Amino acid sequence: MSLDTDTVHKIAHLARLGVDDGEFETYARNLSDILSFVEQLNSVDTEGVKPMAHPLDASQRLRPDEVSEVDQRDAFQEVAPSVDSGLYLVPKVIE
Repeated sequence: MSLDTDTVHKIAHLARLGVDDGEFETYARNLSDILSFVEQLNSVDTEGVKPMAHPLDASQRLRPDEVSEVDQRDAFQEVAPSVDSGLYLVPKVIE
């Protein structure tokens, strides 16, 4: 798929990107190359290929799920400005 400079101009406008007039040719060429690569990837037959979580099919080493620190929540909440039912209360910042 090939993009022309008018299409890139529309994309830049929709994305609210400031692009200099001299750069539209470069952006059109680069975006066309990216879309061509995506088309090439989509043309590969992946029927029957099982998705993998890791390219080497390796499993993650897990550590034992054990408590390694003492519970200090009460000590931390004693110095907090405002606490209710074990939760820190903070001022509203979004209206």
